[in-house]
Amino acid sequence: MRYVSTRGQCPAVGFTDAVLSGLAPDGGLYVPEAWPTFSRARIEGFAGKPYAEVAAAVIGAFAGDEIPAADLREMCEEAYATFNHKAVVPLVQIGPDAFLAELFHGPSLAFKDVAMQILARLYDHLLGAQGRTQTILCATSGDTGGAAVEAFRGRKNVKIVALFPEGRISEVQRRFMTTAEEDNVACVAVTGTFDDCQAIVKQAFQDQSLRQAVDLTGVNSINFARIAAQAVYYFTTAVALGAPHRKVSFCVPSGNFGDAFAGYVAMRMGLPVARIATATNANDILARAFETGRYVRGAVQPTISPAMDIQSASNFERLYFETVKREPVETARAFQAFAEAGAIDIPPSAYAAMREVFRGVSIGEDETARTIVSTLNETGELIDPHTAVGVAALRHVDLPGPVVVLSTAHAAKFPDDVAKACGAMPALPRGVANLADRRERFDRLPAEAETIKAYVRAFAER
Repeated sequence: MRYVSTRGQCPAVGFTDAVLSGLAPDGGLYVPEAWPTFSRARIEGFAGKPYAEVAAAVIGAFAGDEIPAADLREMCEEAYATFNHKAVVPLVQIGPDAFLAELFHGPSLAFKDVAMQILARLYDHLLGAQGRTQTILCATSGDTGGAAVEAFRGRKNVKIVALFPEGRISEVQRRFMTTAEEDNVACVAVTGTFDDCQAIVKQAFQDQSLRQAVDLTGVNSINFARIAAQAVYYFTTAVALGAPHRKVSFCVPSGNFGDAFAGYVAMRMGLPVARIATATNANDILARAFETGRYVRGAVQPTISPAMDIQSASNFERLYFETVKREPVETARAFQAFAEAGAIDIPPSAYAAMREVFRGVSIGEDETARTIVSTLNETGELIDPHTAVGVAALRHVDLPGPVVVLSTAHAAKFPDDVAKACGAMPALPRGVANLADRRERFDRLPAEAETIKAYVRAFAER
């Protein structure tokens, strides 16, 4: 299995190099040279299988022969043993032909754990074989940082720097990062937005001197291994609802588009997906792109679903590349223009290809809060604001059933906003109940690329 950049200005690489590099050297994102596919019989055979077994099959299709099957299976079993539900991603019915896929049973109570726990073990395996130490630089709009710190804390071959926008994530989200005591973890509150943090990460990756000095890598959803790991729960949930004998739709609360693109990946692998709705909050760049054909950056607005407060969705570049028939020159032109002017007019043929699968819906703050209340009253399920955006979207878009809403975070990660909406204060699960009592440790820096690059270099060399 070989991987190419969406911008086409660097050589194809294997799975190991794609994972350990994160971002391609030309600023593009890695995608497989050709999509691996499963037969209908293979997909049908996933029914009733342990989650780790399905994960090993799906991720193994992308790893090829670079990781022995037995080693990958062991890594998957270890990764998903950290979850507090035996199903790992259980389904809960909330209406006729409507279901929640609970993705929050991992160590940091967010869907990012599903990918990050296996990614940490992949890094251990790949770096250990090469005798290397790497520095991870990640930007978080709330959940990625906590999941990454939880997965990589104490790992001997990795140091991690997590950037988060100060004052724009919940206290619980922040504490999952900042209470780590291990010396290989550094957290930075950036005086800016998530888009600022993400732009700084991209600039750091394009600084070849820094990349070489600290052996820089990334675990945001720019890393294709994250996408591969997230594709797994599309297979497990769809098969539980009758795939491949019938198509299943998905509604995905979306910010950086990685979770929704994973559904597209599963579809390219052979899973019969009817439609994918990307549900956004007021930061509706994706909803507007899928409904108007223009991908236009706006000002970031703070909301009660802060992990989606994004106006530049990195993984949209991967979808654009696929729908312009994998033309790297066009993809590079479009996203260089977007970096400069903040807008892309999607070519008509590409837009038509996107609309075959995707729809976009934007949900306001009042409707998000009302949906938390109505879901609790009608089903007894207490959902977080991001999941509420996904559930609310069901009322605005036609999705052929059955429909799975990805429930991306535990309500206890946003206790104040949930309690304000419905009067019920969600409690943290037993294992993290003392989170508020732990000592925090983080630094504050301005949203300046050179300042943060110097910080990363100093931390890595310490």
